[in-house]
Amino acid sequence: MTVFDSIAVGDVVAGSAVGVRGRLWRLRPAEVRDVAVSASAEILRLEAIRVAAVDELALNPDEQVLCYRGVGRWLAANTMLQNAAGNKIAALGTALRGFPDIAAQFEAGDLSLDHAALIAAFCESPPKGMPDIALTPSLKTLLAAASGVEATTTKVRYAIAVLERIFESDEHPPGEDNDLNALRIAPTLNGRVVIKGDFDALTGEMLLSALSGLSMPKPAADGTPDARSAAKRTADAFTELIRRYLDNAATGIDGGQRPHVNVHITAKDLAEHRECATTRADSGESDFDDLDVGYMPWMGPLSVSKTRMLACDCMLSTVLMDGNGAPLDATPLKRLVTAEQRIALIARDKGCDFPNCDAVPAWCDAHHIKPWSTGGVTVMDNLVLLCRSHHTLIHSTSGFRGIWEIKMGSDHKPWFIPPAAIDPKQHRRRSTTRQGPVRRD
Repeated sequence: MTVFDSIAVGDVVAGSAVGVRGRLWRLRPAEVRDVAVSASAEILRLEAIRVAAVDELALNPDEQVLCYRGVGRWLAANTMLQNAAGNKIAALGTALRGFPDIAAQFEAGDLSLDHAALIAAFCESPPKGMPDIALTPSLKTLLAAASGVEATTTKVRYAIAVLERIFESDEHPPGEDNDLNALRIAPTLNGRVVIKGDFDALTGEMLLSALSGLSMPKPAADGTPDARSAAKRTADAFTELIRRYLDNAATGIDGGQRPHVNVHITAKDLAEHRECATTRADSGESDFDDLDVGYMPWMGPLSVSKTRMLACDCMLSTVLMDGNGAPLDATPLKRLVTAEQRIALIARDKGCDFPNCDAVPAWCDAHHIKPWSTGGVTVMDNLVLLCRSHHTLIHSTSGFRGIWEIKMGSDHKPWFIPPAAIDPKQHRRRSTTRQGPVRRD
């Protein structure tokens, strides 16, 4: 028996990934190829199981799932998935309920998750000119295009485009249908933002017209040609367009304030020079708990140097804090939270403070921990920011009232106590989505 016969392909696929490279080198190249193909088939099988399990939880959620803004976010919080991936899995499970043919091919391992999502989206919103009788044969065409190892996203999208062209209605061609418009803006892991949009022709024309003059090449003072790429010039133009809008437009109200760029930082760290922190590090001081960086409600941390640059030309609001970083009270005798109190709440909570929630301040309500109707006053020690979903959960009358308790800690920051069904010891918790590790008493 040779060394190549001492390990089976199936054992590699079914075994642990720990030390897998040490097992793979003992296989022939053809067997390694079998491992890759078999592992891919196993991934498809497990994805189908995960989609079905997540959809079952969406239909029959328990207390743990109800603590999140949707089953997709629960999945992301309990796995290594991001929210977008968890929501996509949940959305596919919901869509497959109405299309058993798509579900059957997906669960048989002959349809990828992405292709199943594409076909389900087409079937949920077919072309306006498509008669109901044409949906079944169109679905069969799409499933055939997505079947097998030769299926590609380009092939599936082409089949969808052909069907949309065949059944194009006389009302609005797809290029002019603003119901199809979509814009997705998502922060990335490295602190940047990815933007992906799909707009009708008129909106596209307005956007291109607005960017045209701002994205023109600009030679330097000495006549040197603009070295920026076309993509960089367009990005710079988009940034300038947003800045001009926020500076001059009547933007309305967003979460109780006019939307603009908001950055939070302690006054000491705004004034402290970088050399001071460097000196502390050189002197061997290891406690940096009282050092801070800038913080943006949507995007999170911002370097002190960039924060100082913005502070050169900004509207500065001051929030008085205690030693724990909790804002001091202002105008407690009114039921509604004042603009000053909301600024202070944003500085303290940075968004929905419910554990594992990442909702930004603009999506949050100010919640009275002890209700105003029962004598709770509008002071910082009785207020917490909650997104609408968790605000509804706390006020719910459907059997969940009182399950989660909110109590103000000695640090003047809100803590959440889960029900015994979730945590038998009922350890108190705080949101760590936008903050560092939290000590539990």
